[in-house]
Amino acid sequence: MFQNEKSIVRAHYAELDGARDVAAALAVHTADDWHWRGVHPFYEQRGAGDVARVFWGPLRTSLTRLQRREDIFFAGQNSVGEGVWVVSMGHLMGLFDAPWLCIRPSRKLTMLRYCEFNRVEGGKIVETMLHIDIPHLMVQAGQMPFGPQTAANLVQPGPLTHDGQLFDAQDPAEGEATLAAINAMISDLGTWQLGLPLEEELARTWHDDMLWWGPTGIGATYTIERYAKQHSGPFRAAFYDRTGTGHVARVAEGHYGGFFGWPNFSAKQRGGFMGLPANDQDAEFRVIDIYRREGDKLAENWIFIDLLHWLAQQGDMVLDRCAAIEGLDYTPPI
Repeated sequence: MFQNEKSIVRAHYAELDGARDVAAALAVHTADDWHWRGVHPFYEQRGAGDVARVFWGPLRTSLTRLQRREDIFFAGQNSVGEGVWVVSMGHLMGLFDAPWLCIRPSRKLTMLRYCEFNRVEGGKIVETMLHIDIPHLMVQAGQMPFGPQTAANLVQPGPLTHDGQLFDAQDPAEGEATLAAINAMISDLGTWQLGLPLEEELARTWHDDMLWWGPTGIGATYTIERYAKQHSGPFRAAFYDRTGTGHVARVAEGHYGGFFGWPNFSAKQRGGFMGLPANDQDAEFRVIDIYRREGDKLAENWIFIDLLHWLAQQGDMVLDRCAAIEGLDYTPPI
């Protein structure tokens, strides 16, 4: 029932969140060859020392008095690959007191959206995927890395039902139902060729009052009608030559589930999306999606897209550009 794997990840967070020596804390519950994946500009790291040096050490120096504000926690057997994965989602909250990457500190309360998948094997975390919404932090600090977005930018709440932390064992049938709802949605979405009007397609697997909590650069939207107009429609219109959907992990427990890919898919864009001109670059999307199911349909979706990586593939090095505007020295962490 995944309780052992959950306890290991919770102990890992307790070590990290209270750590003075970050590398030592990370090493307690991770394997020596721990495979850690992060967003641009951190990418892939191996072992606690490198993860501490590249990511957690600098972040904790910049965001002081850091707290983990977790909204969702669940685990599940990977339905598309190996192992048991434990998922945590919420915000890392702190006082933005020192520069981080190219971002000038605000010295104010700051919320950094995160979602993390951890694969546990043999009593250790052996593999991790951590998404953070760096552009959201930039906007809070007064730096706008992108042009106008189609939906709303805001600090995003957890589930409407306030029941997302599944610390206790869950009925396996509920997780199976959630995974079935996610798989049905992926089957409809995967090719963009179902042949139905968009809102009718979405209504097959989504509640009409769905909430779609998208990343900064796209934004959040509410109801099928507004989601279709403010994200899904414009997104589909902007892209072509989309590959099929591929995931490293897809898991569910209780009424919650999600997946990530490395990448999820690739596509070319016709122009207009996020204000960009058209190009023929086959750019990949690295995405985490987390879902809440209600009945037999999906009710809420939290989405993390590594837009900085997607833009970098097209020659727009957002962090370098913002550093130049701010007059800050910026050296990529790897």
